[in-house]
Amino acid sequence: MNKFLILLLVVFFNCSSGKLTVIADLPSSLKETSAIEKVTNSNLLWTIEDSGNKNNIYGLDLKGNIIKDIDISNSSNIDWEDLTSDKEGNLYIGDFGNNSKNRDDYTIYKISDLRRDQANAERINFILPKKVKPKDFEAFFIWNGNFYLFSKENKSSMLFKVPNKVGLHTAKLLKKFNLEGKNHRITSADISDNGKTIVLLNHNKLWKINSFNGDNFFEGDIQELKFEHNSQKEGICFKDAYSVYITDEKSKSGGGNLYEFSFN
Repeated sequence: MNKFLILLLVVFFNCSSGKLTVIADLPSSLKETSAIEKVTNSNLLWTIEDSGNKNNIYGLDLKGNIIKDIDISNSSNIDWEDLTSDKEGNLYIGDFGNNSKNRDDYTIYKISDLRRDQANAERINFILPKKVKPKDFEAFFIWNGNFYLFSKENKSSMLFKVPNKVGLHTAKLLKKFNLEGKNHRITSADISDNGKTIVLLNHNKLWKINSFNGDNFFEGDIQELKFEHNSQKEGICFKDAYSVYITDEKSKSGGGNLYEFSFN
């Protein structure tokens, strides 16, 4: 077998992981990408890094190149974990990571201008209801004027609701849920443009939820879709009604990729 054929086989197997298809390598400068988001009126995919990194948002093309780098000058990156956006093209940063469970207030930054190299953000702050212990969040989306946040747990998780209004709010606890006993930690979430399908991301699977009424999400049909590929997947967003984009963090064994995953 010649060297060229071996190289082709290596590329083929590296770019196919179950139903995951590698679209691009993420830039080496982004080692801890924690989200991916498609935004109305933008032809870029947007990403962030989590705690200990810059308070910047990055617009990527489908080859993984950084086309836009925006400094959110009036923000701080305590632990940025997920992105969501609304139909008007506003982008929201979830600064609500809490691995040590020692923070009791959380921030969502609203970015309205993705054209400049520097932008100011509006702030939506929230606290948890009384008697609810501090939670670690890595996943949320916006729907019908509210944010829906999923706590990251090994076993029983919680779904909270926060209004999309500047100011301080007390999150409303909607549901305690358990998707799979252990190892159902949710690292990112999104809802389709038509509001009919939800995806929740884990390192080696996603859950697709359909046929729910209102925000009774966990009374809908829940389907577990395994990747046959395990990495630190931290970002998911809908490409269209039938497929999603997914990102994972770089590690010694690989990762640092932009993937596409089809439901069909």
